[in-house]
Amino acid sequence: MQMSRDELIGAYRRMATIRQFEMRLHDEIKSGEIAGFTHLYCGQEAAAVGVCDHLDDDDYIVSTHRGHGHCIAKGCDVKGMMKEIYGRRDGLCKGRGGSMHIADLSKGMLGANGIVGAGAPQAVGAALSAKLDRKGKVAIAFSGDGACNQGTTFEAMNMAVVLKVPAIFVFENNHYSEHTGVDYAVGTNRDIASRAEAFGMKAWRANGCDYFDTYSTMRELLDHVRGGGGPAAIELDTERFYGHFEGDPQRYRGPGELDRLWAERDCLKNFRARVGEGGLLDLAELDRVDAEVSQLIDEATSEARAAPPPDPAHVAEDVYVEY
Repeated sequence: MQMSRDELIGAYRRMATIRQFEMRLHDEIKSGEIAGFTHLYCGQEAAAVGVCDHLDDDDYIVSTHRGHGHCIAKGCDVKGMMKEIYGRRDGLCKGRGGSMHIADLSKGMLGANGIVGAGAPQAVGAALSAKLDRKGKVAIAFSGDGACNQGTTFEAMNMAVVLKVPAIFVFENNHYSEHTGVDYAVGTNRDIASRAEAFGMKAWRANGCDYFDTYSTMRELLDHVRGGGGPAAIELDTERFYGHFEGDPQRYRGPGELDRLWAERDCLKNFRARVGEGGLLDLAELDRVDAEVSQLIDEATSEARAAPPPDPAHVAEDVYVEY
């Protein structure tokens, strides 16, 4: 796989932005200024970036309750996201959606979703519109190992095959559906990708903690879908480093489990090792990226804290649609 120096730095910048954004939220939530539940994406950065690096603004994605990483990978404005999470007027959704409902249609980000498995039918609808437009665009439904057990997901996969739409089902298997391990929650055949294959679509598998494996596998998958091969699925084996939600004590984790994951399955650490050992980049360049991202997150946080809340006089706006 050939990637230019600028492409490699860009990929690292997006992953580092997700990591620092989430780690800052992990600290900021303790202040009590952020309302509602927050589900952090930390640990899964290579999955979102490896997928979205093949997309442009006209390709669609539908996200999950753990959606900040997908938003950033798809190009959503980081400062607008932070303001949205803080419930500010200048947030991407005017401060009304919060962490679990960030959307930016100008980037093809159709929204995060607090209902497990609810994004798959939306993605099929978006894929149908892409098919009718005939511009070679795709629609991606991100979901986790929990959503693979939902009836909405099964119905959406079947409909995608029936309609032959360019829908892609990305299953990020981080091994926990909320607090329940995948070994318990998923049936005897724990190969989630094979469920998609049962509907008649082609499925791929990749290491979601390895940016390069995710990126190259997605390129093959997208060639298939954009070339008229019909819908497809991919299972990404990945990890989440924080709890299901902020405040989750994670008592379901085994002894030393998190320490092992940080040491062995940190996608940013693995990326740095790969490009450093291969002589693809000078690690000092990545250190500069880290510093620039840190400044961006500092600015986003301070601006969000200072930004005004929504005006109650506008509470009825954007609620109803007139045709």
